[in-house]
Amino acid sequence: MLLRHSNGEDAIEALQAQAHIWRHAFNFVSFMSLKCALDLGILDIIQDHGKPMTITELVAALQMLNPTKACDIYRLIRILVHSDFFARQKLDNDAQEEGYVLTNSSRILLKNNPFYITPTLKATMDPIITKPWSFLGTWFQNNDHTPFATAYGKTLWDYFTNDPQLKDLINDGLASDSQLVTSVLVDKCKGAFEGLDSLVDVGGDIGTTTKAIADTFPLMECTVFDLPNIVAGLQGSKNLKYVGGNMFEVFPTGDVILLKKVLHNRNDEGCLTILKRCKEAISSQDKVGRKLIIIDMVVRENKQVNDEASSLTKTQLFFDMLMLVLVVGKERREEEWAKLLLAVGFSYYKITTIVGLTSLIEVYP
Repeated sequence: MLLRHSNGEDAIEALQAQAHIWRHAFNFVSFMSLKCALDLGILDIIQDHGKPMTITELVAALQMLNPTKACDIYRLIRILVHSDFFARQKLDNDAQEEGYVLTNSSRILLKNNPFYITPTLKATMDPIITKPWSFLGTWFQNNDHTPFATAYGKTLWDYFTNDPQLKDLINDGLASDSQLVTSVLVDKCKGAFEGLDSLVDVGGDIGTTTKAIADTFPLMECTVFDLPNIVAGLQGSKNLKYVGGNMFEVFPTGDVILLKKVLHNRNDEGCLTILKRCKEAISSQDKVGRKLIIIDMVVRENKQVNDEASSLTKTQLFFDMLMLVLVVGKERREEEWAKLLLAVGFSYYKITTIVGLTSLIEVYP
């Protein structure tokens, strides 16, 4: 017989609901446990060990560890196993004993990994970035542009001028993200760039993406366009050059205008201004195949899919909330992308999912 409260609520269902709430309320535990493992150098220690590593071996390798707290390392590792950052594996010499190894998720946090994303992770873990979340409820009731502005009285971009270290950390993270996405882009989406003579990467920062495209297509003239202070002093190559300017005003023309992770940082009004400039730039080119290429998220809200797809959507929605809290941008659904593109006068578009969270959108005048 089921226990019931006086108000008729099923007690068992209430306990299940409670467990669901706590699971989400304590999502930060996995996040901060991973930060601790990074701070202690545990990932590098396990990787350098070269084989499954026991807790005893790990504790011995953590030379600065307080001996009275050695027994608690197991608890830290255990939660990270359940979060899929570590995995248990049998030791070669004893089928009864297990050691710990890294997973695909933790391996890209190693410095020697070509797709190293630890700068991004450390930036999102920084207290300066986490503090504005406490002001989200207040922000819904005031006139500030973002919860970040509510917390600090200035925009994230203005804050960077007083904290160049945080700015560098975020920029390092963006560069590593560009390297990871670009490595897949030039392999899986190579056809989107074939047969074109020129490309302008608007908001291209230091040119990580454009360099890879220029190397893949040596006959294509590639231009990285960003603010003068960002591109100043950067050296181009035979088919790559840097140009400074303001994307809200005018920028160089080309067969292809590339916007990688530019529009999600901005509200619809800002996006429309940039998209109008893009359309002007490619419309001035008298060539078949000219287009705009957007590399960004396309949020797919469909819970009736497999667990992996549902998890990707949830991660995209996490990023959307991050844009809400830090800047005035958003991660957009296909319908929202279509509304922006049609409002500017583009005729049609095609979406190709790259891998994971990111998509390539080819847009034609």
